[in-house]
Amino acid sequence: NPPPPPPPPLACNVMQPGQGGSLGGFLPFPADNLWNKDISGATVDPNSAALINFIGTSVGLHADFGSGQFAGSIIGIPYQVVDSTQGPITVNFTDFGDESDPGPMPIPLNAPIEGDPNPSGDQHVLILDNASCFLYELYNAAPSGSTWNAGAAAVWDLTADEQRPYTWTSADAAGLPIFPGLARYDEIAAGAINHALRFTLQNSRAAFTPPASHLAATSSNANAAPMGMRLRLKSSFDISGYSATNQIILKAMKKYGLIMADNGSNMYISGAPDDRWSNDDLHNLGSVTNQDFEVVKMDAIYTNSSFPQGSAPSIASFTASSQSVSAGTPVTLSWSLSGASYLIVSPNIGATRGTSVIVTPSQSTTYTLYATNAFGRTTATINITVH
Repeated sequence: NPPPPPPPPLACNVMQPGQGGSLGGFLPFPADNLWNKDISGATVDPNSAALINFIGTSVGLHADFGSGQFAGSIIGIPYQVVDSTQGPITVNFTDFGDESDPGPMPIPLNAPIEGDPNPSGDQHVLILDNASCFLYELYNAAPSGSTWNAGAAAVWDLTADEQRPYTWTSADAAGLPIFPGLARYDEIAAGAINHALRFTLQNSRAAFTPPASHLAATSSNANAAPMGMRLRLKSSFDISGYSATNQIILKAMKKYGLIMADNGSNMYISGAPDDRWSNDDLHNLGSVTNQDFEVVKMDAIYTNSSFPQGSAPSIASFTASSQSVSAGTPVTLSWSLSGASYLIVSPNIGATRGTSVIVTPSQSTTYTLYATNAFGRTTATINITVH
């Protein structure tokens, strides 16, 4: 008899609302997503030794997360789970607006910011919506009155495999989502990390490899890493002398690897702050060095002049049930399109699925439909007059 089918994936609503809320076993993105892919048996890249050696000589791992504070800031990249009671908030862009996903987004004005209580550095904000199953990420973010300011923002459908438009950034330099690469203590408590981990290197070259979509070169050396490069802890590496917590982390590095996502300190591993981490124990990961890793074969390496070409989404129609209404009258916006990976309706709605939404304008409003895929973005607008 064939083996029984795997159990269906858990729904987003198992995620517990709150700052650092447990995901309750929910795994962001489908099982075949590159973040969730078992690469333990993947081929080693033919240039692995040179790529590893370029990083440096015996550069130890550093857990860039932990408990408490360091230099007045939390340690790691925080996140928050929200539910359907969180309303949409406008996001204003200060830098990479042309490569960002527009709002609104359900981001509380008191959401945790990387570096709190003295935000500094990249000031990421990560929000998971357990009702809509979307992930929202901001870069260089700060609340401003009743809105958020951000250098860049990206929306990710947690139920789908999304390739961000080639050459576009996200809230991370590689054009990747940040949250799925974080080590979280709720995973330690459950006994396994079932995804790749995000890490940084000091130098990268002007190239990217999937799942990355963006480059941010700091080196012209051919042996510098392209964004998205994946390292794997060698299967022969003996983890038996490490704590149970660190063994869980190291097992994930053998099975799923590390994905290079940003320029930063060499071999820094990303995670979420949690007072249950033992900083002293995490420090023991420093005895694992870059020489204990190998580079997983990169089947495709792209540059800004050589990346896959294709058609942006096609919007056939974007219509309203009525274009002239009294204030407070519900209006159905409908569309017909093809080729989109994800959709946003702005203002008032944000990321959505399906073929229609209901809006209730209080004043005359121009609504924009944004349809995006790996090859770009297409927009359509419609005006609703309120009298």
